[in-house]
Formats: sequence, C-alpha cells, structure tokens
Amino acid sequence: MAKTKSFTCSACGAAFSKWSGRCDACGEWNTIVQETPLSSGPASKSLGARRGASIELSNLSTTETPPPRTLSGMDELDRVLGGGLVPASAILVGGDPGIGKSTLLLQAAANFAKVGLKTLYISGEEAAAQIRMRAQRLGLADAPVKLATETNLRDILTTLEAERPALAIIDSIQTMWADNVESAPGSVSQVRAAAHELTSFAKRRGVSVILVGHVTKEGQIAGPRVVEHMVDTVLYFEGERGHQFRILRAVKNRFGPADEIGVFEMTGRGLAEVSNPSALFLSERGTPSPGSVVFAGIEGTRPLLVELQALVAPTPHAQPRRSVIGWDGGRLAMILAVLEARCGIPFAGLDVYLNVAGGLKITEPAADLAVAAALLSAREDVALPAETVIFGEISLSGALRPAPQTENRLKEAQKLGFTAAIAPVNSTAGGKTVTNAGMTLTRASDLTGFVGEHFGAG
Repeated sequence: MAKTKSFTCSACGAAFSKWSGRCDACGEWNTIVQETPLSSGPASKSLGARRGASIELSNLSTTETPPPRTLSGMDELDRVLGGGLVPASAILVGGDPGIGKSTLLLQAAANFAKVGLKTLYISGEEAAAQIRMRAQRLGLADAPVKLATETNLRDILTTLEAERPALAIIDSIQTMWADNVESAPGSVSQVRAAAHELTSFAKRRGVSVILVGHVTKEGQIAGPRVVEHMVDTVLYFEGERGHQFRILRAVKNRFGPADEIGVFEMTGRGLAEVSNPSALFLSERGTPSPGSVVFAGIEGTRPLLVELQALVAPTPHAQPRRSVIGWDGGRLAMILAVLEARCGIPFAGLDVYLNVAGGLKITEPAADLAVAAALLSAREDVALPAETVIFGEISLSGALRPAPQTENRLKEAQKLGFTAAIAPVNSTAGGKTVTNAGMTLTRASDLTGFVGEHFGAG
C-alpha cells in the first residue's frame, strides 16, 4: 500500500493533500511543506486487535490537595502564573522579537534558583557568552543557574534526565531539532514533536518546563495550535518598542485565572515590576485636551486605569482613514456606525485615529463608552473634566449595558484622585446620579442621552 502524502503549512498548520505555492487558509506563499507521518506500521493499525486495560474512574466530589506552588519573588510574574510556579507544569511564553522575553525568563530563572529550585536555562538561539553578558548587565552573574546551549532535542532530554532539575527553560521551541522527524527546525512537525516530548517529560518526571515561542506577524505564536493545547499555561509578553511598559498576559492557565496581567517597566538593569500600573499609565497625562478620556478597566482580577486618545480631522482622500492602536478596529467601526445611526452624528469625510496610551492592548467591551466619549470630544473639540473616568458597553441599539466589577473600578479611580465617573444604569442604581465611595457617579441609560447631556447633541 502506497504511503499517503501529507502537506502542512508551516505558518498556520493547515493540512493539504497536495503541494501548492500558496496556503488557502492563511494566504502565505511558499510555506507548504511535505510531512512524514510520525508513526507508521503495526502501531497505526486498528486498536481493536487486542484488549486494553481497564481505566480507574472517580466522581466529581473527589477532593484533592491543591498543587504546591513556588513563589519567584517577582510579584507580577507570580500573579500571572496564578500564585506561583506549579511542579510538573508546562508553560509557553510568546512575544515579538526583542520585546524582552529572554530578559524576563533569565530574571525569573535567577529568582527561582535563589529560592532553592534547581534551574537549567537552555538556549538554542544565543551563545553562552551572550547570555553571561546579559546576566552581568542584569546583576545576575552570581545566580545559581545552570546554563547550556543546544538544539538537539535528544541531547537536551538526556541532560534533563541526568540533572533532574526542578525548572527547565527552553529558548526557544522553534530552534529545537528532533532527529526522528524529517523536516527542518522550526517546521510544524518539528515544533509539534519537540513540544510533545518536552511536555511529556515535564509530566513524567515532575519538572516544570518553560518554552519560549516566536510569534507571527499577526501576533500569534508560530507553529501548530496544538502546541498551545499541549501546555498548561500560555503567556504573551506584549508592549510597544517605543514605550518602556511591558505586559505579561495569561491567555490560558489551568492553575489560575486567565486574562490576568503583570506589568513591567524596561530599564537599563532589566525589567522592573510595576506595583501600581494605573499611576504609571497616567503619569504622563497633562492638562485635559479634546479627545483624551480615562477608561476604568479590568484586566483579569486587577482594576486598571488607562488613557484613550482620539483625533478626528477632515480627510483629503475619498476614503476616510480609520487607524487604531491598542484596540479592535472592527469594534471602532461599530461605535462609529452606532453614533451615526442612533445619535445622528456622522463621521463621513473625517479621518479617525484612536490610541491606547502606554502601549496597552484593551479587549474589554466596557471600553465602548470611553471610546465614544473620546471620539465625540475630539470631533466637537470639547475637553471632558480631568477628574472623570468613563466605562460601559454600547449595544447596536444605542443602549448602554453595565460593566462588571463597578465597585473595584471606582475604588481604583478614587485611589488615584478621580472624583467623578460616568457609567451605564444598572438594576442597583437608585437614580441617575448617585454618590458611591466618595465619588459622584453619573448614570446613563442610552448613548443618545449621554451625548445630549455631555456634548449638547443627540
């Protein structure tokens, strides 16, 4: 029987029965490569040929002891991990080139080693001398971290088997090479095989493994999505190179809450933790100007205040421009459509620019009302009061929906000196304007009323 040919896109992992120059799934050119099946012969035949062993079953009421955790001493990292490092866990860390992934993990390795964990740092991208130079710059040259540079997966597993560390950091998974897979390092099959072997080793030997992953131009971790399903935790290290702020965000965590964030500041001595990110994101905010609005958001379990900046200007082109940094461009188009359809405020013939200050990326729907306020403030050239925060979700009908954790948002705003807030009406509000925790909270039921009250239109 002839062997079935399998072709896979190295950019997105899509499978095809024959080769073509362009991937139909992601649109990339020259990324489809032929793969050899990882298993063949008798192992691939029907499992019904022999009887398997019986599986032990349990019920949902079975109580188990929570896994022990080791704190690194880096509070922001421990927060994102869900309260510390769990033994035998597999963690995948992705981020743009040069954003600081290696710096973060070298600092983490040094901290875990200082608290008693035997730590190995294995790099497939840099020479040992380069890593030592970084450690000296960060003041970590005396940290008891074992260092190695290798790309051969078999040699790495043999070393881990002999050394039996508590934590192994692999930088990066795309450089690992498995000699039983007939493809180049970085290909879909190589990344999948390396991730499978390292994750299986972590579970089998009780070793925590942190894998560094490259990202594509769309910001997703390169390689097959199955890698993200294999590991226990997926972290993204985000930030703009023009800003000193860095965000470590958990998008998957089997041992803690997802969407939790840790905030760091890039300095000459490495990454410094930011215990009060709201104050840092608003530190450069000067006199209130048109288009500037402070949004009271929630990232994971942490309330966070951030400035939204909008600019609306006449366009010289036939097609107005819509430019967004740090927010969803599709949601901006929806807000503009609702403002025009429900409030009669057109943005045709106007270029619209929206920016989240500090390089933060916001995905929360509660930012809708703050974005609408920033757009209207820029369009009407009217500055909102400096001591006011805004939050709330906008529906397609123009109604405003309440945001969760209102109390936490207000407490964070009050802590930073804000005295007023604008939010949607909810079932617990006794009136349109109430006083809560020392702040004046103005409630709005729909977008039309909000626009009429604060911008004299609608």
